[in-house]
This record gives sequence, C-alpha cells and structure tokens, in this order.
Amino acid sequence: MVGMTKKKTAFWVAVFLLPNLIGFLTFIVFPLLSSLAISFTNWDLISTMEFVGIDNYKHLIADKEFWAAFTHTITFIIGYLPLVMIFGLACALLLNRKLKLRAFFRAAYFLPVVTSWVAVSLVWKWLFNPSYGLINYFLSFVGIEGLNWLQDESLAMPAIIITSVWKDIGFVMVLFLGGLQNISTSYYEAADIDGANSWKKFWNITLPLLTPTTFFVTIISLINSFQVFDQVMIMTEGGPGGATNVLVQNIYNHAFRYFEMGYASAMSWILFIVIFVITLIQMKMQKRWAD
Repeated sequence: MVGMTKKKTAFWVAVFLLPNLIGFLTFIVFPLLSSLAISFTNWDLISTMEFVGIDNYKHLIADKEFWAAFTHTITFIIGYLPLVMIFGLACALLLNRKLKLRAFFRAAYFLPVVTSWVAVSLVWKWLFNPSYGLINYFLSFVGIEGLNWLQDESLAMPAIIITSVWKDIGFVMVLFLGGLQNISTSYYEAADIDGANSWKKFWNITLPLLTPTTFFVTIISLINSFQVFDQVMIMTEGGPGGATNVLVQNIYNHAFRYFEMGYASAMSWILFIVIFVITLIQMKMQKRWAD
C-alpha cells in the first residue's frame, strides 16, 4: 500500500513538473546545444550550413576585434563592479536605519531596477548630450565645459559605467539589506558595551557577517557585467571607434549584421566558458573569505 502511494505521488509530481521541464528543454537546453553545433559551421541564416570544424575557434585566437571587445568588457567590469557594490552597500546601510520615509526611499532606489534598459539608456543618452544635457550643465558650474561624452573614446565607457551603476544600485541595495537584517542586534549591543564606535562595528561585525551576501552579489554582478549589452547598443552601438564594443555587442554584430552565425556562436561559447571558469574559481575561493 505504501509502495502504491509513493508511485502515485511520484506520478503526480512528474505531471506537475512536466510543463516546466518541457519549457526548460525547449527554451534552454535545445538552443544551448544548437548554438554549440552551429559554432562548428559556417552559416548565414539562409544558405545551407557548411561544417568547418574548429576553424571558427581558430579564427577567434587571431581576431583583434574579439580581443579588443574582451578588453573593453574587462574595463567595464573593473569600473562597474566596485562602484555598484560600494554604493549599493552604502544605500543599504543608510536605509537599514529607522528613518522617516524609509519605505519611500527604498522604493525610489529600486525603481530604476524595474525600469527597462531602453528607457534608462535613452534618458541617460539625453543627460550626456554635449549641447543640452544636464550633466554638462552642472559641470559648467565648476569650470568643466564641452565634454562630448558619448562621442569621445576616453569618455564613452565611463558614461556607460555611470549609467549601469545608477540602474543597478537598487538591486544590490536590496540584497545587502537582506543580509543586514539577518545580522543579530546582540552583536552590536555587545559592541556598544565594549565602547566600540560606528566604524569598528562596521569593520568588525557588519562586513564579516555580510560576506555570504557579498559573495552572492559579486557572482551575480560579475555574470551580468560580462553580458553587458543593452545600454551599449542604445547609447553608443559600440562606438565611438569601437571604444565600447563589448563582447555581447560583438556577438550581435557578427550574428545579425554580418550574418556569421557560426562565428557568433563560437564567441558565445567562449564567453560562456569564461563566465563558468570565473564563477567556478569564486566558488572554490568562497570557503576562504565567506563565513
């Protein structure tokens, strides 16, 4: 009787899981395996696929444009990751206190997260406009004028980073808020008895006990950083002079502008491998610094 009950339960579990399983196989596993197969071909979406073996991967090794895009992606990560984590943590620490209108400010900081990248990018593209943008207008008060943000090779990537940090601060803030609220107040009460100031409590209690959250935020933000695309596509399209041509933008160009689907798929798999390896290294290092 017990065996029949278990079989019946397993049957209904399978029935309810089947729609999700079908969706997972259709929209995740099948496209993933298809892109791997396409990466070994030469295909323009119209003509018959031509098997070329590992030629696409060999081409990647000598492709200066690919390595330039890889360098630009790393540059974006180096600028974006520390800023979004520092400002996200700062906002979380501020809004974790008992303040008036705390719920309003939490919602206000999180609002950009749920706003589409198209809308955010268009607004910031207007803000960075050299003629009538508000950023240059305010900079003019301190004697800085005429910055051509999105048309200057040295300023275009910082503009993309600023936009990205502004949009994602709320997401990081919410994650850190969750971590802060899981820290028992007894630690701070004991520190108060010992006469510890705010800095010592932050350095010796808050930061160490936030390491699991910090680890999670780092992994999520790093994975998202490697896939930066929307803001680049809308604000600069990889320009000027390829200064913001990141990896996903480069993949998009080869796939849907040059119709080199095989080569684009090969680049996608290299990107996947890079993200996988970096994430694996972080997981291995977790035990050393995440308590």
